[in-house]
Amino acid sequence: MAHLHDESLPPVGGGPAPAPGAPLARVVLYVRAGCHLCAAAREVVARVCAERSEPWAEVDVDAAPEVRVGPRGLPAAEAYGELVPVVEVDGVRQGYWQIDAVRLARAIDVEPVPRPTRSRP
Repeated sequence: MAHLHDESLPPVGGGPAPAPGAPLARVVLYVRAGCHLCAAAREVVARVCAERSEPWAEVDVDAAPEVRVGPRGLPAAEAYGELVPVVEVDGVRQGYWQIDAVRLARAIDVEPVPRPTRSRP
């Protein structure tokens, strides 16, 4: 299951849903139930994002089998199962297990660069 964290947004159900396959936010924290490192990572991500007024999303890799990550589009549980917590900014992994607040802040502070789209012949 995915949750968007942004105090300025309307409650769930308000506003348009993200397009299928689109990220919920620039910053995504991948977690799983019972993960003791995930609670510490959640605090770091929440603090850093709050300081920058940056919305962030949390995805439980076991409860969201539809979430695909990486260039091969693997299910999040398969790609990140042994690494959780994992934090990504703009689809790029910024850390796992112990989340570094300074590295996360630097990644957020960089303006996102649009990714080129591949056209098929």
